Amino acid sequence: MSDSALPLLIALGIGGSIIIVFVGLATRRRPDVVEERLGEFGTRQVMTLEQIELAEPFSERVIKPILRMIANIFARLAPRRNIENIQHNLDLAGNPYAWSPVEFTGLRLVAAILCAVLALALAFVSRSPLRNQILATVVGAAFGYFLPTIWLTMRIRNRKANILKALPDALDLLTISVEAGLGFDAALAKVTDKWDNELSRAFTRVLVEIQMGTVRRVALRSMADRAEVTELTSFVAAIIQADQLGVSLARVLHIQSEQMRIRRRQRAEELAHQAPVKMMIPLVFLVFPALFVVLLGPSLPSLRTAFSGGGF
Repeated sequence: MSDSALPLLIALGIGGSIIIVFVGLATRRRPDVVEERLGEFGTRQVMTLEQIELAEPFSERVIKPILRMIANIFARLAPRRNIENIQHNLDLAGNPYAWSPVEFTGLRLVAAILCAVLALALAFVSRSPLRNQILATVVGAAFGYFLPTIWLTMRIRNRKANILKALPDALDLLTISVEAGLGFDAALAKVTDKWDNELSRAFTRVLVEIQMGTVRRVALRSMADRAEVTELTSFVAAIIQADQLGVSLARVLHIQSEQMRIRRRQRAEELAHQAPVKMMIPLVFLVFPALFVVLLGPSLPSLRTAFSGGGF
């Protein structure tokens, strides 16, 4: 090695060492998870009751208490069967927003009051007679009172359709899981891990009820009652019967899966046969008039000239 190359190597070594030192100092050390949690626990402040209440959403702090206060006044006069029907409809809809029957009743009353005030304001601004203002207020109150029920009915219909749509695929996964050696509860857990839809949420509630000590057949029947889907009810009945008689659960699931696929194909064929009938309304009122304008429009000036020349 020549004498001229030695200083260059020494300089490169010193420069590389400096770079390594700076990189090591600049690199942030990964924080210890345990130290972070201990630090958060040490600096955590004890929240007062007022701070805990203010941390909740506005709907939980203001809207729901108002609905509950209004509904409690009228719930004392409502028959018990009416409350049970509302609870059943809420269960069919999947318990939206965790509403109770009292809160849903309060929502209907608040919607009636708001719609009545809005209708009265519109009638007053338009300078309608007093009779029309009273009529508009009554109609607005009735519309507002039944509007949440209409929304709940649509939600029930959509939930049933979603359950019916997801059932064949869920049965296929249940069949594969049971045939692979899993138990029925573990197969249900596989379905809940795979999807996030109305059926998987229903299965999740079944698993929670079983873990809390409810008998499996009771939990499954409750799920069928909360859905009111014919295919799901027949599936639950087959599972309960197989469990009671000691029949192979994998064989029952395989048969149920085949039947669900056949029913899905039949529903698709039924909808395909209904398509021409449903297409008649847009064809007659939307497509045919535009087609007639395009075809007969250019000939209208000639027809007008011919008829006017003929003395018409």
